[in-house]
Amino acid sequence: MVVSNKMDKTVTVAVKRKVKHPIYGKFVNKTTKFVAADDENTCNPGDTIRIMETRPLSKTKRWRLVEIIERAK
Repeated sequence: MVVSNKMDKTVTVAVKRKVKHPIYGKFVNKTTKFVAADDENTCNPGDTIRIMETRPLSKTKRWRLVEIIERAK
């Protein structure tokens, strides 16, 4: 899910997952943020997108946009 599109040709994507705690067994939400290339500036916050790994494009960009799965409502 896109969190930010304030940079030019770049979006910040948050990937959420549930992980079971090793001792207590409770499921905990974990979030990982990726910086992805969006060359056409088509993504908006709240969009669900698919990204793929690529060569380093800048200091933090290592992912690029493949497709927009669902637009934000």
